[in-house]
Parts: sequence; C-alpha cells; structure tokens
Amino acid sequence: MRGSLAMKMVLLSLLLSLLVHCSASYPLCTDLRAPFNADNAGLAFCRYNGSICCNSSQDLQLQKQFKAMNVSDPGCASLLKSVLCARCDPFSGELYQVEQAPRAVPVLCNSSVSANSTRSQLYILDFCSNLWDKCHNTSILNSPFAFESKAKTTAGFGSRISDSWSSAAEFCNEFGGASDNTSVCFSGGPVKLAGAENSSTPSGVCLEKLGNGSYLNMVAHSDGSNRVFLSNQPGKIWLATIPKQGSGEILGINESSPFLDLTDEVHFESELGMMGLALHPNYQNNGRFFVSFNCDKVKWPECSGRCSCNSDVGCDPSKIGPDNGANPCQYHSVISEFTTNQSSPSGTVIPKEVRRIFTMGLPFSAHHGGQILFGPKDGYLYFMMGDGGSIGGGSIAGGSIGDPYNFSQNRKSLLGKIMRLDVDNLPNSTMISKSGLWGNYSVPEDNPFSVDKELASEIWALGFRNPWRCSFDLERPSYFLCADVGQDLYEEVNIVTKGGNYGWRVYEGPILYHPPQNPGGNTSASSIKPIFPVMGYNHSQLQNPQGSASITGGYFYRSMVDPCLYGRYMYADLYGSGGIWVGTENPENSGNFTSAQVPYGCAKDSPIQCGAEDESLPALGAIFSFGQDNSKDTFVLTSSGLYRIVSPSRCNFACSKETVTPRSPPASNPPPPPPSTSMAMPWRHRGPGFSLLSPVISYIFLFGMCCNL
Repeated sequence: MRGSLAMKMVLLSLLLSLLVHCSASYPLCTDLRAPFNADNAGLAFCRYNGSICCNSSQDLQLQKQFKAMNVSDPGCASLLKSVLCARCDPFSGELYQVEQAPRAVPVLCNSSVSANSTRSQLYILDFCSNLWDKCHNTSILNSPFAFESKAKTTAGFGSRISDSWSSAAEFCNEFGGASDNTSVCFSGGPVKLAGAENSSTPSGVCLEKLGNGSYLNMVAHSDGSNRVFLSNQPGKIWLATIPKQGSGEILGINESSPFLDLTDEVHFESELGMMGLALHPNYQNNGRFFVSFNCDKVKWPECSGRCSCNSDVGCDPSKIGPDNGANPCQYHSVISEFTTNQSSPSGTVIPKEVRRIFTMGLPFSAHHGGQILFGPKDGYLYFMMGDGGSIGGGSIAGGSIGDPYNFSQNRKSLLGKIMRLDVDNLPNSTMISKSGLWGNYSVPEDNPFSVDKELASEIWALGFRNPWRCSFDLERPSYFLCADVGQDLYEEVNIVTKGGNYGWRVYEGPILYHPPQNPGGNTSASSIKPIFPVMGYNHSQLQNPQGSASITGGYFYRSMVDPCLYGRYMYADLYGSGGIWVGTENPENSGNFTSAQVPYGCAKDSPIQCGAEDESLPALGAIFSFGQDNSKDTFVLTSSGLYRIVSPSRCNFACSKETVTPRSPPASNPPPPPPSTSMAMPWRHRGPGFSLLSPVISYIFLFGMCCNL
C-alpha cells in the first residue's frame, strides 16, 4: 500500500515537471485530478456540461457562496457567478495556477490584442475590464477579490472593488492575464484552446428558398398559425402562408392580390418607402395594425406635418437647400393606423386610414429608419428614426454627411432616436396642440423625460445614425437589440435600454468621430455617457470587393431546427459580404458577446433553387431584413427572395447537437468521416476502483505526445 502511494507521488511529481516544460494548455482540475464527464442533467447552478471539474455538492457550495455575496446589480452578478463557476472548468487547474500558488479567483482575460484590432475585439478579450466596468461600484459581500489581493490587506477591505483599486488598469494588473500558447485565462465562459474546434461558433447557416418576392417586413399573424404578413418597400402588404419545415413546399402567396395596397400614398426611392409594419398586441380582437411609410407632400395632399428642422432644435430649413432634388421637409415619415373587419372569416382589411398616429417632415432624403415594433411586455409602440442624413447635394458641402446639425445628440429633436408611444390612450386635439405632439398618440408616463426634463417626451433612447432592424428576444423580452448603420468605419449592434445614449455623432461605434461640418454645434465626448456596441464589425474586416454596404439587424435564433444556432443573435451586411454574423453571449445575461461570420449555403433539396444548379452558395443579393414566424423559425428577406434557415445537415454543415434523420445523400457527396476518438476516454467511465493513478498516466501519455517527449 505504501509502495503504491509512493509510486503515485513519483508519477505526480513527473506530471508537474512536465507541466512546467510543456508549451500547451491541458485539462486539469484544481485538485490535480482529471476532469470527469457530467451526467445528462449537468450541474444545477454552474452551467457546465461535458467534461467538468465539479460534482453536485461542489456546485451547491458555489451557489451558496454566490448568494452570500448579495450582489444587487444583475449585470455584475452574472459576471461574478461566471467567475465563481470557473472552478468547474476542465482547465481550472491552469486558470487558478495550481502549479504555482493557489488563487481565490481565476486569471481574468486582459486585452493583449494589437493596436489595429477593432474595438469589438477588445471588448471580447478584455473580460477583466468588462468586469471592472460593471462591478467596481457595486457592493459585494465576502468578495473573492479580498482574499486574492497581494497589494491590499483584507482588513478594512470595503464591499466595493473601487474601495481598494482606483482604476481598471490597477485592478487588472493584479487579476488579469493573457491567453496564449502557454497559458489560458478566463473570458466569461468555458476555456477554448487556440486551434481547437470552437464549439460556440456554428459551422454554417443552411437556407432554403421559399419565394422569389422581395420583401422588407415580415410579421407573424397573431392567431398563432403559419400565416405571416409580408410588405415591400413600394407599399404593398400580403397575407402569406409559410409551409412546414421539410415539406418541400413553397410560400403560399398571391402576389396579384395584396392584403393592402398603399402605393399611391407611399413615396418610393432608394431610402424611402414603406418601412415598417406592426400588429396591435390585441389584433385578434380589435383588428388594429400600423404602417410606417414615407410620403411626398408635393404628390399627396394628406402628406403634411411639422418640419423636424425648426427653431426648437436650432435648425432653419431655409438655410439647408434642396437634397437629391427635394426641398427640406418635402418628404415625411408617417405612421398610419388601419383596421380589419374581424367578423369576416379572413379578417378583410378596411383600406381607409383610421387615424394618423404620427407625421414629421424630414430635412434630408435619407436615414429615416422607419421600423415600428410593439414592446412584448409594455404594449407600447417603438418607432426607430434615423438622423435624417442626406444622399448629398444640399447647400452644405458634401450633403449632410456626419449629421451636421447634430440631431442625434439634440435632446429636443426626434431625429436619431428611438421613440416610445402609447397608441391606446389617444389624446384630443387640444391636448395634441398643448403638448406639441406630432400626431394621435400619448406619451407613456415612465418614458425617460420623467427624470430627464431636457429630453423630448417621446424619446426612449438617443444617439443613433440610422437604426436598421431591431428586435425583442422571444425568450428574454428585456433584450431589445438594434443594429445601427455606420458612416465610414464601423457597423454596430446595441442593447437598447431606457434613456441610453448610443454615441452618434460623437462616436461611430466605439470610435471617436470627427464631423466634417457642424453648423448645428458639437457635443463633446466628456459631456455624454455613451453605451458602446455589444457587437459589430469594421468595414475593413469584410473580405469582399464590394466592401461593406450597411448593417442589417436580425434576431436571437430560437428555433431548434438548427440547435447549434439556438440562443445566438444573427445579423448581416446588406451585401451579404462573407456570410452571416452570429453573436454568442457568454455568460448568459451578461451583455458580453463574441461574434463571428459564418458561411451560408443552400439546401440541395430547396423548394426553389437558390442559384445555379452547380452552386451551393445562394445568390442572396441584398439582405434587407430578417423575420420570425410563430414556429420561431428565422427568415432572411433579400432582394432575390425569401429564405428560411433549415437544419445544418441539409447543407452538410456539421452540428454535433443535431439529430439527423437518415437520408440518401447525393451520389457526388463524399462518404462521412469515421467517428473521432475522444481524448477524454481514459477517465470517461469512473468505477469504484478509480484512483489518481489513471489520470496521471493518461496525462503523461498525452503530454509525451504534445511535447515530443
């Protein structure tokens, strides 16, 4: 017995000596044991699965430790939970540096990227600074950082991190570290080694083509059926039927018989037209729906409203001059209400406008956003409005590049904002005039103006250039994500919150912006508290001869048809350059996203061929928008047609989570590769006789291979 123990200690010493000299990271728990496989249920508190270092009792102990910290801020709490749960990571031995000196917290990833990296990459890698930003002023009882600190004594350690460290740099100098070929650091989730398969990034997005029509909006019918409303930019709305997944059928739509035709009222140009469509939350009972579009007051007498360039916001339309052949405020943004006859079997639309909800004259001919959405929790109407930029040709040199009148930061202007309106409690004409409203709506009492009297009452958030496609997460309605089109450098995605300032035109994404003209005055960076994007891309990142056009926001994917996409946010460039972007939040509810471009393909058995028969890459054209139906499937709305995301195996994309129904592959397809052998096999099945010896021998074998011993 004593000799056996001695042998184990000799082998353990040999293992530790290998750890010092080997240049690769390795899976090892903090107790120097090998990770083990979790059961099917996984851990209840720390959401690690597969190979782990915690059993259920240790998981419960971490949960109790987390509760004892009594952290009130949700964002900080989520990050601190992930830090505690790092003990369950299969690489926790290295995260906690057990071969050197025991640590109370793991090594937190601290940015070491090159100077030419994008800001979004910095946010991804710099978990330590992100934790500082969200937690430094939050009260934390029994903080693990108190017991880790080398520079501070635990006596007198305050309940806030900032009580003992004065800056992110000082804090991260003590707790941060970089991930490279010889070490790993904690970035908010399970460690993934460079060069290894990144299971968090899907291998591709498989599409099938259902129709050839070009649409801008898709809204699921509120009856829960497979019907959807589709609208195009010229001004037509159709009621269509979505076929079941795998049926091989195409979109059921009669293009010659639209549900509603507003082409006589809508002014259609490259950045003008019917921009938004929304059903009232109680549509099933009241038949109310709302349409957002642009009109030309020269061509349509009912296109008439106040000009957004006015003395209240420091703008004189007489000094702007024509833009793209149109005078200031010749074009308007309109929200109109319509209704259907709910007593008829199909809910026949009444084609006459019920009431004008909103009308506002536009100073220039572009950047008007126009999407409308009802909040899933509050029932209010959200209206996305751009900064009113021009195509060019105005009296200001270069048109209105860079929002020269600074509308986006002007707290009295509705341009460059997201508005929140109440369309259920309608005011009378006296109240509209007295309150200076832009139409038949009232203002929710809890809009940000209730605490910030400088804000126009309609404003929910500000600092946008041209918000293009926003969505609420189906499973987390508080997650309201909006893509915002960049100027020259950066396309961004933001989590929109009450009263948030998203930076434009002080910042373009995370980058300071210097406008070429500023007749409307400037806003200094020090005078605002900008909220930087959680995802995005530099124009230089896209490997495409066309470059970048503009960002198109999408949805969190919530269908199980592609389980490898589930829970990830999808967005794209208008040109579809290089693929579709997929954003992954880690840890969940932290606002800490990583994103990557993944390729898309066309299913060989697509009901409509996506392109040439010998091509697997669909000829999408311009990606205008995304959509979701009542089955939670996600759709891509493009200039070439309507596409649905289908199971990845139909495009031969690998997804380990997919249960593939056997089918006969095309003869030209190569045979599937043989199953891979797991390197974790030596400790996969632990019997009563399991001892420390087995993983030690296994690791010596593995490290002999990786270190060429």
